[in-house]
Amino acid sequence: MLVQDTATATADSDPGAAPEQQLAALAGLCKASADPLRLQVLRVLCRDSFGVSELCAIFAIRQPALSHHLKVLATAGLVATRREGNSIFYRRVELGQRAELEALQSQIFEAVDRIELPQIIEERLAALHKRREENSRSFFAVNAQKFHQQQDLIASYSQYAETVAQVLRDTPLKQADTALEVGPGDGAFLPELAQRFTRVLALDNAEAMLAKAREQAASARLTNIEFIHGDTRAPELEGVAVDCVVINMVLHHTPDPGQILRDVADRLTPEGVVLVTDLCRHDQAWARENCGDLWLGFDPGDLARWAALAGLKDLASVYLAQRNGFQIQVRLFGQS
Repeated sequence: MLVQDTATATADSDPGAAPEQQLAALAGLCKASADPLRLQVLRVLCRDSFGVSELCAIFAIRQPALSHHLKVLATAGLVATRREGNSIFYRRVELGQRAELEALQSQIFEAVDRIELPQIIEERLAALHKRREENSRSFFAVNAQKFHQQQDLIASYSQYAETVAQVLRDTPLKQADTALEVGPGDGAFLPELAQRFTRVLALDNAEAMLAKAREQAASARLTNIEFIHGDTRAPELEGVAVDCVVINMVLHHTPDPGQILRDVADRLTPEGVVLVTDLCRHDQAWARENCGDLWLGFDPGDLARWAALAGLKDLASVYLAQRNGFQIQVRLFGQS
């Protein structure tokens, strides 16, 4: 859920607002962007969202000072917030919410995105992403034997498997040579891929989970699957072209979902597709500790934006409501 200053958002989104209100909104936007630190914050938020404490660590600044800058950006409509438990996370707003200021807002984003971050900021970002990844990997190393139990707390494989398989069957691929599954878990979806594609690559950065997938493939007598221990930048993928990438319930465990999409997009054949299944945004913070989640689901717009930055376009979307209140999104992306 996104939280904005209600009075500001209402006035700015009303094309019939009084000239004084429009001028105030324009002045606020100019003021918010007239500070080097605030521009760096917008740059950092380009492809990710961060909690206040994370941003404090990235910029080596105390929370009261940073909170002031974030409030200025939020009031100007440049960032939006969401609450996860007791934490507040910030991200850049989507374009199109402030019609009369969209052109200027877009120019501000484009300008800051062309500026390289200082090396120290890049290093702190890399360290943060590494900590996120280590936390996720550690969870699955400890809980590999309880995979189904942990997964079923939110959405069991049986609740979305057939829909994902049907979306894949309905996709008119020009060739079905090689498929890549990122994070195959215990290998439940591998038989579906092995049946349709000549060659299947199963990629996982958790050796314990990869071992479970190997067991599943062996029991099903699947002989066209290659197992790779690593991430989406593994050297084994260098030069490999794939017709289909499947990412089932994985992105919310990764520190940088946008990077994952960029990496797999680079491996796609010209007519290839990326099939993503994940949770919609929710507020069940307990999922972090119990299920190893780094993200509490995603707004559909976030996935679409990250896909667009990776050179992908939205081809199809299916949404599945769960009895426990969660919602699953099945998204199909292709080369734009």
